[in-house]
Amino acid sequence: MFKKPLAHLKTSAPLRSSDRRKLKQRALQTFAIPAEEGDALVPDGLLAVKFSTHLDEPGVAYLSPDGDPLWFTLGIGKEAEDLIPTVYTLWKRPTLLPFLSTPSAVIPVLVGGADLMIPGVVECAPDLSPGRLVSITQYAGPGKRGPPLAVGRMVVSSGELIGDEGGGIEGEGRKGKAVRVLHTWKDHLWEVGKGGDVPEVVVVNDGQVDGGEASAEGERGPGEGGGVEESGESANGVLSGEAQSPPLSPQEVSTILRTSLLQALSTTLSALPHSALPLPAPAFYSTYILPARPYHPPPSASSTPIDIKHSAFKSLSAFLKSTEKDGLLKLKETKADGLVVVGVSPKHAEVAGHRGYVTIKDIETKRERAEKREKEREREGKGEMEVTELWKPWQGSVAFFDGVGKETTKLYAHPELKSILNEYITAQHLVNPREQQYVNVDALLRSFLVAKSKPKPGAEPEPPLEFIKREEILAKLLERMQPWHEIRVDAKEPSSPKKGALKPISVVTKIRQGRKASTLIAGFEPFGLEANFLAEELRHACASATSVSPIAGKGSALEVLVQGKQIKAVTELLASQGVPRKWVAAADLGDGKKR
Repeated sequence: MFKKPLAHLKTSAPLRSSDRRKLKQRALQTFAIPAEEGDALVPDGLLAVKFSTHLDEPGVAYLSPDGDPLWFTLGIGKEAEDLIPTVYTLWKRPTLLPFLSTPSAVIPVLVGGADLMIPGVVECAPDLSPGRLVSITQYAGPGKRGPPLAVGRMVVSSGELIGDEGGGIEGEGRKGKAVRVLHTWKDHLWEVGKGGDVPEVVVVNDGQVDGGEASAEGERGPGEGGGVEESGESANGVLSGEAQSPPLSPQEVSTILRTSLLQALSTTLSALPHSALPLPAPAFYSTYILPARPYHPPPSASSTPIDIKHSAFKSLSAFLKSTEKDGLLKLKETKADGLVVVGVSPKHAEVAGHRGYVTIKDIETKRERAEKREKEREREGKGEMEVTELWKPWQGSVAFFDGVGKETTKLYAHPELKSILNEYITAQHLVNPREQQYVNVDALLRSFLVAKSKPKPGAEPEPPLEFIKREEILAKLLERMQPWHEIRVDAKEPSSPKKGALKPISVVTKIRQGRKASTLIAGFEPFGLEANFLAEELRHACASATSVSPIAGKGSALEVLVQGKQIKAVTELLASQGVPRKWVAAADLGDGKKR
């Protein structure tokens, strides 16, 4: 529905108070929402915006004050009376709609604009009837449920999917649609909002979602950063759960192969020179289609190979001829090579509506580059430095560490601090029951969250802090702690932490003496690098003059200068010496660009 950008998008306008109350009442009645949750799902300051889909279907989206789409309607007249929650809203209340789950391999296909087919359903809620609104989740294994990633309408009843005893899906071997997908995570309606991380997999108890004990990270909303090891967001943008996804049906494999062809047409094949064709069908398949398959890291990858043998077509020629009928390819039979591909259609409407994803080829290329960098470092005799940021309890944070029974003289890394906070919040039941991304503030948290200062004469006292977002708590705690850092050049050699926050190495290009450009490098001493060594290496690598000079007002700190715009050469040299890319801050002040 939203696989292409919204058309005729009007300027959003605040919803009148009376209209907002009507919308809230409509949502409460339609979805049996408790009255106390109404303000969270239909908040004050709601905005309305009119749009048209790529099929010229009119609609209205209702946005939060932050711009996240929470609800939408489609059509006009009575059709527009159907209020549909977005994925943003389903993440706030996952049980708002009955659910169906599908394997991880199907998620990119749904995001690409496809409907959910019957063979793709792993499990579903009972008593679903055609036309019923449902949420689609990624299958996360027995006793668990992934967060909603799509919303749509049932095309068939659950009775056509679940066995007579309710013990499993009977879709295997059957064809047809199970759900007509209306909206998905990462489609163009989703992108109207500010986005956010996928929530965690939750434990299901007797059919109900248990939102409180799903993970060691505690309860988090979609915008609170990070993921957890067992259910974070994987490289291809879907969840990587503990359990391996169930086997895929032949029809499902066929759909994924077709999506892989669309991916290839929108990327590599769109820049294919005419001289590269004709190409024999097997070579075309292995060179362009197979590398464009969606990547799914283990253990979430399905046990079914994504290839022609496991598809409904069984033969490559049958598959390619089906895509030729749709205008995606142009084929020809020859005596020498048999079936060959003589033309591709990268401007096809279906290709234009395709949503890209991370492919197997992308991961292989990334792995090859990493291996190449590692070999280069081995030749240079340098491994990548291990840089660790540390913090020590200090002043306003000491009381908190005393209160939770932790050492106040120890240095803590970021993950440790995050774990300590999560353990305390969970143990004290401080997660806000209405808005789970918020944490209720108690006296111990308030000891470092609120700065102690005397109020100005005549000024009204500020109201007490009652709740705060989880990620803001950690940020405030770090502000009240003393920064340290540790750099280990060789993992085998011990290192001693040093006081102070570590700053990245500065690599800046400036225009000096009229039109001459120079690149200045500073702040490299903490990383164990010497100025004379850098200057000599850059003189040879850049074939340019270099110099070393002290930095005024910074004690013994030195600055290396190399003539010309040499940011790339400098960053490559620093990388060869083991400096992580994160710790190099490059900026071209000659043209105003940062790198």
